[in-house]
Parts: sequence; C-alpha cells; structure tokens
Amino acid sequence: MEQAKTGTTTLGLVCKDGVIFAADKRVTSGHFIPHKDFDKVIQINDNIVVTVAGSVSDVQMFIKLFRAELKLKSIKTNRMTTVREAANYAARIAYENSKQYFQSIAQLLVGGFDNSGTKIYEVNIDGAIFEIKEYVSTGSGSIIVYGVLENSYKDTINVKEGEELAVKCIGSAIQRDSGSGNGIDVITVTKGNIKKTYQKKITNTLS
Repeated sequence: MEQAKTGTTTLGLVCKDGVIFAADKRVTSGHFIPHKDFDKVIQINDNIVVTVAGSVSDVQMFIKLFRAELKLKSIKTNRMTTVREAANYAARIAYENSKQYFQSIAQLLVGGFDNSGTKIYEVNIDGAIFEIKEYVSTGSGSIIVYGVLENSYKDTINVKEGEELAVKCIGSAIQRDSGSGNGIDVITVTKGNIKKTYQKKITNTLS
C-alpha cells in the first residue's frame, strides 16, 4: 500500500445536469518535482473521460491501451461504448495487473455520457469498481478535498456551481498538500458534450 500512495489530487463530482472531473498538474518523485504540467484529466474518446493517479509510466500505458481498445470495441459494435462498459474494461485491466509480480500502480476515475445519462465510476488499483452517486477524490490531496466537499456539496448542485466547487477543492489541496500543485484542469460532461471549462497554471515563487 505504500506504493499506492501518490502525490496528486483528482476529483469527480456528480451534478444534477452532468458530471465534473478536475485535477492538479504536478508530478512528484519523492520530494522532487520532475514535471509541472502533466494532464491528469484525459478525454479518451467522444464520450469517455478519465482521471489518473499513480505511477506515470503505468498511467501512460493504461491510457494507450484503454483508448485503443475502446476504439476497437466501437468499430466492432458500431455504437457508442457505454460508461459502464468502459469502467468495466478499466477495472479488468487493473485486476489483471494487480496479479502480476510487478504490479501496475494506477487509480482511476472513469466517466462520461451515454444514452442513459452521465456517470462516474471509481476504479481502484486492485480492480474494484464503484459507481459514484455524489463525489470522489483520489491521491494525497484527497483528504483535503473531502473536507471541503463535506461542507459544500449539495445534491442539487448544477454544472456551473460544480465547476466553481471543483476549482475550490483542487485549489485547497494545492495549498496544503506538497504532492499537488502547479495548476488546475476541469472538464465538464453533460449529455452529448465534453468540454474543458477551466485551465489555470499556478507558478509558485518565493517572495
């Protein structure tokens, strides 16, 4: 479980008219910061989005495989892959990797839209999968995010309000968690549309 700890903050938020994904931009290696502009909220295809936390090499390999397999599935079935199908496939990859001698370390949020609406699933590194009804956060800054959400989240929240709350959550994690920082990305998903609605780089300087 020490390997599973990762310096990052990701967030998935369920709103009455869509879902929201957000994350910081920092990559850490122990106390060193090798990268300050890494995308942790990634659009996979026309209807699926993931957030990633974990080993960068594992995350990058997962994204390549996940994107290719969903495209192949769409070609074979001649229809849009549902969010549930995409999450199940991600969970299968995670489960198979968890049984290897050298385990892949990647924790994922998988979401998007399909004919049934918008959804978010959490996929743990062991392949466990959970549908999220309110909110979820991963990474070392998640404890701070949960503190903000417990006081601020309401099940009547709309996408516009959710975006503002997501920025507040990631911003709070950046202020208090050394493993998170350097920027905020937010993607909103409504039925039929995926859009990056907020992107901000944060430069930490000594005054």
